[in-house]
Amino acid sequence: MGKIYTVQFNGVAATVQQDLFEIVAHAARVAVLLGFGISQSTEVGDAAEEGLSILLKSGQTTSGSGGSTPTPVATDPSNTIAAGFTCEANNTTKASTGTIVTHYAFNWNVRAPLDIILPEEHQIAIPASRRLTLELATTPADSITLSGYAVLKEIG
Repeated sequence: MGKIYTVQFNGVAATVQQDLFEIVAHAARVAVLLGFGISQSTEVGDAAEEGLSILLKSGQTTSGSGGSTPTPVATDPSNTIAAGFTCEANNTTKASTGTIVTHYAFNWNVRAPLDIILPEEHQIAIPASRRLTLELATTPADSITLSGYAVLKEIG
C-alpha cells in the first residue's frame, strides 16, 4: 500500500527560475507524486498580478543546486519509517541533462494558490533512483515570497 509523506518550504524569496521541488526516489523503492501546492504572500494587488509557468518534469540525471533539503514528514504519526526518497527545494540551478520529459504544464496566476491533487490514473510514479522536478519556468517580474508542499507515497 505504501506510506504517505509531505515535504514543504515556507517563506522563500524567489527572483529567478528554479526547481521548486526535486524528488529523487530511493534506490529500492518507488515514489508516487499524489499532489502539490504553491502559493505566495507578497504579490497581493492587481498591479502586482503575474502569470507564471509551472512544469512537472522527470528524467533529469544531474541534480540541481542552491536550495534546501526539507525532511519528508509522515502523514500518519504511527508511521515511524523514514522516507527513502530525498527532496531538495528551491534549487536555483535546475536539474538537467538526461532524457527529460514534461508531464504537466500549468499557468499559475500568483494571486491565488495553485493546489493540484492528482487522481490515481494521473499520478506520476518515480522509479527507483529516478528524479522528478516541479519547476518554476518563468522568471518573476520582482521578488515573490513562495511557500509550497508536495505529497508523495512511497512503495517498497
